[in-house]
Amino acid sequence: MGRLTRKELIAGAAAVGVVAGCGGSKKAAPDPRGWAAVKAQFPLSPDVHHLDAFVLASHPRDVRVAIDTHRRGLDADPNGYVREHEAELDKRVTDAAARYLGVNATDVALTDSTTMGLGLVYRGIHVEGEAVATEHDFYATHEALRLRFGRLRKIRLYDDPANATVESIVEAVRSGIDSDTGLLALTWVHSSTGVRLPLAEIAASLSGRCLLVVDGVHALGAVDEDVNGLCDVLVAGTHKWLGGPRGTGLIWSTQWGRLQPVIPSFATEPYVSWLEGRPLPRATYDAAVLTPGGFHSFEHRWALAQAFEYQTRLGRDKVAERIRTLATRLKEGLAELPKVHVVTPMSPSLSAGIVCFDVGGLRAGEVVERLAGDKIAASVTPYATEHVRLGPGIWNDEADVDAAIRAVRRL
Repeated sequence: MGRLTRKELIAGAAAVGVVAGCGGSKKAAPDPRGWAAVKAQFPLSPDVHHLDAFVLASHPRDVRVAIDTHRRGLDADPNGYVREHEAELDKRVTDAAARYLGVNATDVALTDSTTMGLGLVYRGIHVEGEAVATEHDFYATHEALRLRFGRLRKIRLYDDPANATVESIVEAVRSGIDSDTGLLALTWVHSSTGVRLPLAEIAASLSGRCLLVVDGVHALGAVDEDVNGLCDVLVAGTHKWLGGPRGTGLIWSTQWGRLQPVIPSFATEPYVSWLEGRPLPRATYDAAVLTPGGFHSFEHRWALAQAFEYQTRLGRDKVAERIRTLATRLKEGLAELPKVHVVTPMSPSLSAGIVCFDVGGLRAGEVVERLAGDKIAASVTPYATEHVRLGPGIWNDEADVDAAIRAVRRL
């Protein structure tokens, strides 16, 4: 992280509410007079078109300032800073996350990543019946389920992602489960193809037939939907599209009684139960009990509040629209190139920010390498079937998208 000025540090201390140990006032909302002002919040090097920054986020200014402010406080007095501010700052994070998600703060547990969250959920979940996933989920989902259940049945939601429809996906889900299905694992936005699942329609078709657990990491910060009613459990890292601190994530649920803690929590109730020599009743389990205890990278965890607050000030709907506009521009531009096949659906209702494509005659890895020579940062989908992957976020603009299209044309 670049060195912060004294003015930035003072502003950051006020924003995170730790000046002289008092609550402080929130910093005024930025004035996004156009998306250029938003892009300027991210310190990405200007000589590269960063269309892969969603893999591991760059932090906007508010988040960087908050991280540095907390780090300085911890370095100066580690025990005192934690003792004085932990409860207040943990609450600020869960409150900010809840406002953004449209849920209750008491239903938000904190983790370090999507992978940790999936491991905690699937290792501790109580279900009767079979666990079912899809062929399109990432390794972390499949492996976490395998470690817990052993055998894992997978269903296929589409053959050609570019031609998938809401109706065909919903029908594939309906026909893929039966009365023996106790748990269905879905991924909201597929990082393998860019397909965004119609979760509202899927949830309505299931009518509570099984527990629905969703990996939402590539939707969080890119899709404008409240999660309540879409699933029973949502797991997401917050260091991708949201621009949150690296090494942060969350679990949201209203089914805490069906989740057994895997890592001891430092919440009050389980700790008091241990002191008193009595087990904690499952009926009292909540998000705090499911949040792993221990000492964390506190400066990053606590700066997560600024990531959610920044996105909330920008407007979840406006951010989603901006990402959708850039992704559509990219898909349409790539689709005009004769040797390019766009894998991701063109419809905004079935896509978000990820855009996957193939270039005839070239391996995905070769395309990414050659794009890097043109200062276009891209990635290869980390699956058995590889595609080139670009993802315009709020740290990008039309010039980045157009530069990528020109570079692919030159291939």
